[in-house]
Amino acid sequence: MKEIAFIHRNKARWSAFEQQLKQERSLSPDALAAQYILLTDDLSYARTFYPQSGVVAYLNALSARTHGLLYSGKKEPVSRLLSFWTKELPLELYYSRHDFLWALLLFLGAALIGWVSVFHESDFIRYILGDAYVDQTLDNIAQGNPMGIYDQPNAFAMFFLIAINNIRVSFLAFLFGLFTPVGTGFILLRNGIMVGAFLAFFFEQSLGLVSLPTILLHGTIELSAIVLAGGAGILLGRSILFPGTYPRAYSFWKAARRGVKIILGLLPYFVLAAFLEAYLTRHYQILSQGVTLFVIAASFLLILFYFVVYPRRVYLQTQKFKPNE
Repeated sequence: MKEIAFIHRNKARWSAFEQQLKQERSLSPDALAAQYILLTDDLSYARTFYPQSGVVAYLNALSARTHGLLYSGKKEPVSRLLSFWTKELPLELYYSRHDFLWALLLFLGAALIGWVSVFHESDFIRYILGDAYVDQTLDNIAQGNPMGIYDQPNAFAMFFLIAINNIRVSFLAFLFGLFTPVGTGFILLRNGIMVGAFLAFFFEQSLGLVSLPTILLHGTIELSAIVLAGGAGILLGRSILFPGTYPRAYSFWKAARRGVKIILGLLPYFVLAAFLEAYLTRHYQILSQGVTLFVIAASFLLILFYFVVYPRRVYLQTQKFKPNE
């Protein structure tokens, strides 16, 4: 994009906001945060493509002034962290919503493939999960503890290993986007087939009503986070193949920056999922149905609110402070 087009495209918004500051109009923290995010994006673009231009100095000054108003009288590390979780990350999630949808469809399609394959090919489950895992599970079923795979002796060690593995999978799903969306698609396909095959195996053993709620105790958050990480990877790969109106290098940089924020935002959810798996799922046989359903419902509502409902709310809030151009 030429500099004159960049300025023309954003001038109205900059001027309107600058006038608000000059007139000392009362601006809510939400309005300031929304404008600050938009300004820093504009400043990053201008620094990349028009480093010698006066627009860089102008945007830098306006961003600095907004930053001062936004964080005045506050301890910046705490305020910056709060702003990340309440404004920055939700906006990035909203802008990436279509990538998340593609990741979800791919994962569900892969799970369906895994499910159907188990019922059509008896050895498929061993190919996917391994002989040792399948044999151990069959032994657990014979002993009356079908989900005994979750009953490890050291809960903390289990929690630690699960958390590390989940985080590893999320980083792989994201980084494989460097090989275009096909790379991330491979990770989602592999994990989706494993989940579908795992569930089908238990339904084949007439234990579906035992396995499904047990898996969902931790899997509601864990699998959702994996899909979201896959969406970040698709975003990264798409920026390389389809940069749109932006230069390819800038499109990649912007997607990488957004993707890293998303992955960082998912870390607490992977830790929470690991905690539930290590300390709650192991007790599936003694947990009441009410507790199990409550945890599953609460997990689903948490994911739905923070990753679907709230990002849209934050986005609509920012539009109140962005004039029509």
